Amino acid sequence: MSFGKYFLGSVAVGAALMTTVPAKAESLNSQIQTLRQQIQQLNQQLQNLQGQVQQTQQKQAQTDAAVDQMKTAPATTEASSGMPTFRMNGLAPTFSSADGAYTLSLTGRLHFDMGDYLNYSKKSPSTTPNDLQSGVKARRARLGIDGKLDNDFGYAFIMDFGGSSTDNGSTIENAYVTYNGLPVHFIVGYQDTPYTLDEATSSNDILFLERSSSQVVATEFGSGDNRSAVGAWWNNDRAWAGVFGTGNASGNSDNGGASGKGVASQLALTGRLAYQLIQTPNATFHVGVDADALLKPPVVAANGFRGLTLSDSPELRIDNQTILNTGTIGSADHPVTGGHVFGPELAGNIGPLYGQAEYFHYTVERQGLSDLNFNGGYVEASYVLTGEQRHYKPTAGAYSGIVPFHPFAPSSGYWGAWEVAARYSVIDLNEDLGSATGVAGGKQQTYSVGLNWYPSSSLRFMLDYIHANVDKQASATSSTPVGATMDAVALRTQFAF
Repeated sequence: MSFGKYFLGSVAVGAALMTTVPAKAESLNSQIQTLRQQIQQLNQQLQNLQGQVQQTQQKQAQTDAAVDQMKTAPATTEASSGMPTFRMNGLAPTFSSADGAYTLSLTGRLHFDMGDYLNYSKKSPSTTPNDLQSGVKARRARLGIDGKLDNDFGYAFIMDFGGSSTDNGSTIENAYVTYNGLPVHFIVGYQDTPYTLDEATSSNDILFLERSSSQVVATEFGSGDNRSAVGAWWNNDRAWAGVFGTGNASGNSDNGGASGKGVASQLALTGRLAYQLIQTPNATFHVGVDADALLKPPVVAANGFRGLTLSDSPELRIDNQTILNTGTIGSADHPVTGGHVFGPELAGNIGPLYGQAEYFHYTVERQGLSDLNFNGGYVEASYVLTGEQRHYKPTAGAYSGIVPFHPFAPSSGYWGAWEVAARYSVIDLNEDLGSATGVAGGKQQTYSVGLNWYPSSSLRFMLDYIHANVDKQASATSSTPVGATMDAVALRTQFAF
């Protein structure tokens, strides 16, 4: 190659390099500028994160200091020591002092019944009542408050606005104070005296619309709902024991009748002892014994003599009229001087299968005459089709109701809990028939079947069918039949909190 050609080639290469180097330098400068911007953005984000961390640390330090101050602050029982709190205990609104020593909760229940007496057949034209009336009824409509005072004391004030013209109307259901600072609990005031297993079971949890007639008659010796009483009880996880001295129910007078001496017209002493022989998560077996001594029968006439009436409607109270009825036992010459009830109780479950039974022996003592002896009892069972089960409640010595696994939600395929139940009950209030001193209260046998639906833990629908037969004669010395048979169907809508 000649020098001239070599020189020209070198010039051409140099020219090419001179045109490409500036372009590459410009591209590199642009990339460097972009990286600088990204680094600045990352630095800003880092500073923001550091500020957030510092704020979080400051808030945590303030919270820790407040907690430490609460831990080291002296305990106080005054409600004014801080701001009260509010919470929902299930559906019950509950107010509490800052230290939790004082609480107030709203409580209530509605049992709304609709019933039809499909068949009421008298065994004689002289049978009373002449008919039973179908209809609707707010069997229970209770509203009130309960809570605790200074940690160890409890209280309740609950009114019942249920019933109809045949009932007492609105009355005090509960108005009591308890002391719970010892293993033995104490109570005084109007209360639901927990005599019998069925009475110790809440009316929100019983299998049928009404408790058996044999149990109702047992409480007429001085226990049951809205009874003035003072008592004590103790329990642990398996055992329950209690004793109560009782007076009149809240709707009755305590003025001692026409005598005006200001003494309580009725006094009784009740006791109950129960124990869980078997207690596993899926099976239980419960035994117990109940006793009631009527120390001073109620005054039943203006002249002041003491007597007793034992009666009940045929296990449905849409109409409160009774066929099973002793009338007034006692007279001015032969007043009732006392009485007692005694009987065992059994209950238990195997998973969703539950059973319960009680027997009662009743004795009425009369001045100058022989004692009267009556008997009654029931057996009932249920099966929860959806698998839930009833659980033992140690504080009551009884069993709970059903809480559905899944509340009613058709869109999710849930239908609540479903339970079927059956019961047979019998009570015989006839004694010494054929004698002028005997009593012809009648013998009642009742067969009931039921279907219970629990859409949620606070809502229940109960559908019962009841067949009752009462064999009764006009008096102890008259064999004229005045009994009756009855068929009825009833639906309860129950809401409680």
